[in-house]
Amino acid sequence: MQALRALPWLVALLAGLGLWCLVAGGLRQRDDSRQHALEFARDDVVVAVRRTLNEHRQKLGSQLASKEFKAALASGDSAAAAAAIKQGWNEAERAELWPADLDAQYGRLPRSGFGTLAVAEEALVGGKMAARVVRSAKGPRLALAVPVKASPAQVAYVELPLTRLQNSMESSALPGGTYLALRQGQRSVIERGDASLDDGAEALGAKVPDSELRVAAAAPESAMAPFGLGGPGALGLGALLLVAAGVLWFVLRPKLLAMVGIGVVESGPTLSDLQQDLPVVAPVARTKAREQDAARPEAKVPVVIDHRIFRAYDIRGVIGKSLDAGVAELIGQAIGSVMAEQGLDSIVIGRDGRLSGPELAQGLIEGLRKAGRNVIDVGMVPTPVVYFGCYHLRTGCGVAITGSHNPPDYNGFKVVVGGETLSGDAIKDLHARIAEDRLLEAEVRGSLDERDIAEDYVQRIAGDIQIGQRLKVVVDAGNGVAGVLGPRVLEAIGADVTPLFCDIDGTFPNHHPDPSEPHNLDALVQMVQRLDADLGIAFDGDGDRLGVVTRAGKNIFPDRLLMLFAADVLERNPGAVIVYDVKCTGRLPVQILRHGGSPLMWKTGHSLIKSKMREVDAALAGEMSGHFFFAERWFGFDDGIYAAARLLEILDTRGEAPEAVFNALPDGVSTAEIKVEAPDEDPHGFVERFRLAASFDGARLTTIDGVRVDWPDGWGLVRASNTTPVLVMRFDAESSAAMARIQQAFRDHLLRLEPGLSLPF
Repeated sequence: MQALRALPWLVALLAGLGLWCLVAGGLRQRDDSRQHALEFARDDVVVAVRRTLNEHRQKLGSQLASKEFKAALASGDSAAAAAAIKQGWNEAERAELWPADLDAQYGRLPRSGFGTLAVAEEALVGGKMAARVVRSAKGPRLALAVPVKASPAQVAYVELPLTRLQNSMESSALPGGTYLALRQGQRSVIERGDASLDDGAEALGAKVPDSELRVAAAAPESAMAPFGLGGPGALGLGALLLVAAGVLWFVLRPKLLAMVGIGVVESGPTLSDLQQDLPVVAPVARTKAREQDAARPEAKVPVVIDHRIFRAYDIRGVIGKSLDAGVAELIGQAIGSVMAEQGLDSIVIGRDGRLSGPELAQGLIEGLRKAGRNVIDVGMVPTPVVYFGCYHLRTGCGVAITGSHNPPDYNGFKVVVGGETLSGDAIKDLHARIAEDRLLEAEVRGSLDERDIAEDYVQRIAGDIQIGQRLKVVVDAGNGVAGVLGPRVLEAIGADVTPLFCDIDGTFPNHHPDPSEPHNLDALVQMVQRLDADLGIAFDGDGDRLGVVTRAGKNIFPDRLLMLFAADVLERNPGAVIVYDVKCTGRLPVQILRHGGSPLMWKTGHSLIKSKMREVDAALAGEMSGHFFFAERWFGFDDGIYAAARLLEILDTRGEAPEAVFNALPDGVSTAEIKVEAPDEDPHGFVERFRLAASFDGARLTTIDGVRVDWPDGWGLVRASNTTPVLVMRFDAESSAAMARIQQAFRDHLLRLEPGLSLPF
């Protein structure tokens, strides 16, 4: 009986402690998430502000290079030179040319402004353009100053409104209750959020490279969790205490009551007993109901199609199960309906070398023509050639029928409408149109034209790229569709090419056509070494991805190739934005910054990357999977063949052995992509669970695509594949010891969530 009396007090104590832990842990988790989001917003703003400054610098540089300015400078007419700086530059509110001694400006102090003189002196001392926020009669302004070579020496000075800096500060969503400020010295130039937090904002400050500006950030002090635990720990303890309280009350208490003869409950009527009391429905009534139902007009049955084939950035399924010619026809009609709404009438289609390609192409063409669209069939070509056809044939629309690097029984569609690759909601809309039978059936069927644009593609690249030294290259197409055009393009630019597995065979008899898997490159490495070639080039099944191996057998991961491409592009486009995905090494943004570029991390996925490139006007982008997107001298779509040509051009220009060029790039300890079968074939669900439970001491979490955890000496990533039911992981570190520590931290978290997970590290 004493135990029975004490039990309610013990249960209440456990329940109270549990609730306290849950509430405090939830608050701490909320605060930690808010701070991570704030740090991400701060970094986004740093990139945006730097990009804005670089754009202003480039504009001033182009104005100083104009014929009008040079002519006025040569004639000694400072007023005309200043007018030439402002010509066509609507943002420039003030432009002047001063003698380098600045005597006149010092003589007008304080009216001339100390900030104005500071930026001019900085430019003269550093011998390069300087930028600074100054106070003017119209309020704060961005001032640019740059030395001008003339006799005598002069300095050009320009003032601009802060409008674009303000827009840069607002470019990223700010978590509620936080603070962000653009600062110069001790003064906040632009502020966002709760200004009462400004005193502690320097603790989370980040410098804007190549300027005197920095972005300060602050969040309210985090809630304290019980017993010094973090948010996830407190939540776990709270749940455990509540479970214990429940066991005591609902399991132990009835047993104690039974022991003392209390608490016997008589059983009530069962569901079966209750059903016996219900009135019987007369057969006649049921018959009449059926007759009334039959008299009603038959409802239209919606089209049934597997929604799972409509993925994040393309459509992909298994032939004979979720994909066939009939499904392809419906997809074609849906695409045609979207085109019609946008006033687009012509579309390019092409297919890779898979055995199911002709059947799907026939269905797709039928659906497009049924919607009144004019189809240009370019035949069996790499996916990039379909994209090229959208520009070359001026349609702005295209569909590549391809299963990319997936097994032979897969196939799918990569869709471009109005110059934009469909992804996300736009892909889902195609499914909705089919499911809801919202498909256009035009009164006049569209036409069908067959065109061969392969030679146009080859000549377009060869007309822009030619190499001087005869680099010896082995090309492994993995029996994919790039097996013909890949070697043909590289030979046309001047390379000595040896083909390997370049006969197109949709069963992929030699190895899987996926260069992101190192074991698929074994035969290429052997051939490069046997022939003493300079380089090995690998393409995936549809030719939009690139892999590279050296004579020494080293796999040059795509994020290191992107370092090389970025340095080359930035030589001609200083300050340009370079986009990379969450799987790329942490050394990549540092390398981009060193070459004067603006790095921007984004989500994985070819269509998502292309969309982001257009949004930020990026010159180049790349993914760890081997997709490279050149907007400089090319069209901005992913093209493994063109990327290979640009790589050979860079190696030719360097004049060094390819091995030496690659060895000069920053390197560390890294893994290739690690693919792990997802529990219950639901990678997105598992990654969301991992995100909610993730707690890594001393690290920064990025959750734009999966969970990336960065420490000062390395990082790890787990994300959900959008093409297959697997988890994709990658690890990168400065040393083997750091790699082992990071992998163990991930291993502990992953197995805590799913003890049966098979991890190869």
